Amino acid sequence: MQFMLDRSIKKPIYRQLVEQIENAIISGDLSQDQPLPSERELAKNLQVNRSTVVTAYDELEAVGLIVRKIGSGTYINTDIWGLTHKRVPNWGRYVEDGSFLPNLPLVQKLRNETEQKGVINLSSGELATDLLPNVQFSRILKEYAFDEHLGYDHPLGDAGLRETICKHMKTYKSMVVEPDSILITSGAQQAIHLIVQCLLKPGDTVAIEDPSYAFSLPIFQSFGVKTLLLPVDQHGVNPDDIEALQRKHRIRMLFLNPDYQNPTGTKMSLERRKRILELSSKHGFPIIEDDPYNLTSFDGCIGPTLKSMDDNDNVLYISSLSKVVASGLRIGWIIGPEKVIKRLSDGKQQIDFGHSVFPQWIANQFLDSPQFDKHVSDLRIQLRERRNALILALDSLSKDEVTYLVPQGGIHLWCKMNHEIDEYKLLEESMKKGVSFVPGRIMGSKNGYIRFTYGKGNVASIKEGISRFVYALRNNGGMFENVNSRELQ
Repeated sequence: MQFMLDRSIKKPIYRQLVEQIENAIISGDLSQDQPLPSERELAKNLQVNRSTVVTAYDELEAVGLIVRKIGSGTYINTDIWGLTHKRVPNWGRYVEDGSFLPNLPLVQKLRNETEQKGVINLSSGELATDLLPNVQFSRILKEYAFDEHLGYDHPLGDAGLRETICKHMKTYKSMVVEPDSILITSGAQQAIHLIVQCLLKPGDTVAIEDPSYAFSLPIFQSFGVKTLLLPVDQHGVNPDDIEALQRKHRIRMLFLNPDYQNPTGTKMSLERRKRILELSSKHGFPIIEDDPYNLTSFDGCIGPTLKSMDDNDNVLYISSLSKVVASGLRIGWIIGPEKVIKRLSDGKQQIDFGHSVFPQWIANQFLDSPQFDKHVSDLRIQLRERRNALILALDSLSKDEVTYLVPQGGIHLWCKMNHEIDEYKLLEESMKKGVSFVPGRIMGSKNGYIRFTYGKGNVASIKEGISRFVYALRNNGGMFENVNSRELQ
């Protein structure tokens, strides 16, 4: 039997070979009396490496379709359908064939290897342990009795927490909302997933920032949604670019992170916010505003969100406590028109029957207490101190080797390398030296950028981490052009 391999498609050659042999066995096209071609013979006929055939045969043997007989050859297993042989599901095929795509391998690697002892984590987008309100939470647990119902909660989330979020939004974001316009989610990540799953269909086109956190998410590709990229400059995305995309494509949604954007740390100008809202009203596409960092403004001035300026209910607003309280609390929310929130809540009910009661109770107690405001004030001071430590370390150790804008909030510093370099290889070398960062290509289309996060470490570890990074950089052969010095603000 002839096997036909298609080298123009993304499916690995060994996988194509496995599937064709498996189909031929099941259909009876391959005789059980004759041995399969030897690994060397089949590799020669197909003009592939022998290791490709070995891998294919290994997988076929693992699931019980073939047996290798020393000195005799490789044969179809005669007991495939018998009682004495138990077939093992081809889990590798299931893993590869699922429609819900995995994270990028490098993202998985970063997550796993940064947990190793001795690695200074300048890549994770979460807060350091000493920035979390552990003391306040302990006090809440001691002073307040938990007497909530432990059954399934309201489809939208705990009513008390939604009332508190209404007060929170009015106090901090100048936004008037009703409890029935709020859906509690498992962080902002679940909110994005629900929006894509419930409000879009395969073939729809959405616009996202470049670079952005959304760029790294496989959720759009998993659901067959096409993404268009909007370049981010020091003032956010340019409304003219949105207009140009709209002329060429029918944008179904616009995903934005206007305040201290991840990864660039930029804050969208007020003029651009107004113009983008005008474009949304003109063309009828909704805006998804992801706002995890607004409260971290180092000067305490919290500008208007897109949602607070939205008079037409064109904006779905996402926020969470992950970047200002604790990521492990898994409390986020979506604010939008009630009919949309009802649709999203139905989707969430299908996934998890609603949010866990206990973290909602803790979040409600903390958000509704004076300790929350003090916590946020202290957090701003600490994050600003760590940002300064990171920048001073970069300036003193790497001199003129990187360019960056000084963020005025958030937890990320986006750096442009001023010499051509492979940031993946640089990461590999940095990990060997015990420090991690995020290569820019995970989050954007352009080469030569990296993201440092200063929220995860303390001042001492940040300085040491940059020292290790610079050592890895110079041992990687990177020398850079001059850039102007920057003054801390």
